[in-house]
Amino acid sequence: MNLEELRDSCLSMPFATEDMPFGEGFLVFRICNRIFALTNLERFPVSVSLKCDPERAIELREQYPDKIIAGYHLNKKHWNTVLLEGLPPTLIKEMIQHSYDQVLAKVPKKEREVLIS
Repeated sequence: MNLEELRDSCLSMPFATEDMPFGEGFLVFRICNRIFALTNLERFPVSVSLKCDPERAIELREQYPDKIIAGYHLNKKHWNTVLLEGLPPTLIKEMIQHSYDQVLAKVPKKEREVLIS
């Protein structure tokens, strides 16, 4: 998966938005103004940081130790940094969906209702 495919996958999530709050080099994807994915546009190979259930995060790091690491400059319990090169696109898309779902689940019910209406 390349950067453009990553962007397309993140923006395919319902009501997802993108911005660059940390400057030109960092692209952030949000749901209800909460980050579910972020990538450094100036770092290669391309990677993305995604929120993850803590137990699942450990499993993924063990299964793909050279591709999935604890979140870079993030809460390492809840975030993984994923190197896109060499991982199946279906796995990356599934991790994006999981991250989105993790973040959306923490959005207060009233905010979710406003979003859906």
